[in-house]
Amino acid sequence: MPQLLKWPVALVIFDWDGTLMDSELTIVRGMQGAIREMGTEKRSHEEISNIIGLGLNEAVTALYPGTTPQFAQQMADHYRSQVSGVRQGRESLFPGVIELLEELRERGIRVAVATGKSRRGLNQVLEESGLQNHFHATRCADETQSKPHPQMLLELLESLQVAPEAALMVGDTEYDLEMATRARVASIGVSYGVHSIERLQRHNPIACIAKIDALREFVPPAAPAFVPAE
Repeated sequence: MPQLLKWPVALVIFDWDGTLMDSELTIVRGMQGAIREMGTEKRSHEEISNIIGLGLNEAVTALYPGTTPQFAQQMADHYRSQVSGVRQGRESLFPGVIELLEELRERGIRVAVATGKSRRGLNQVLEESGLQNHFHATRCADETQSKPHPQMLLELLESLQVAPEAALMVGDTEYDLEMATRARVASIGVSYGVHSIERLQRHNPIACIAKIDALREFVPPAAPAFVPAE
């Protein structure tokens, strides 16, 4: 049996793509379409899936090192055009997501999102999946620093008045877990996303889980007391 966390958890922060929503294929196809429109050198499915989780401009730069900010912006614009009409509703959520979010809230645990999506992109999928009112706070890559910089988590902690030691980050990429480490936040990796367990384990998560609803086995069942941020 997994060990429960040894401290009260006041806040669970989730990555979105690959953690709560199965959106890898949509992202890869959108980027491949943008690459075709730009007429530039192709990138494989694996190369594109590897950058899921980064902010869009940072993802383009990772795919095409040494390119100009203007190129990255143009590619990002083409990508947004490619995915803007793609609907990702409740059926795109991984099994157990809604039940887990509701259970955490019932326990008195706050839930948040830290994502490489833009604010426009996140708002779209929140509406389409019906999860607009399920989170206490969200942060997007175009509002702050991209992962793995810790700023996204630090802003969520400050906004919700939770200390790092009372928070938990859940994500499917090493960008998520490195961000958590740099913010002094514990993490759990999910092994069904885009990065391998081996990559996730480099950042010393508490565990790697094969299903999102397995998270409840690690979080204490009693509603925790909040720990104010200093």
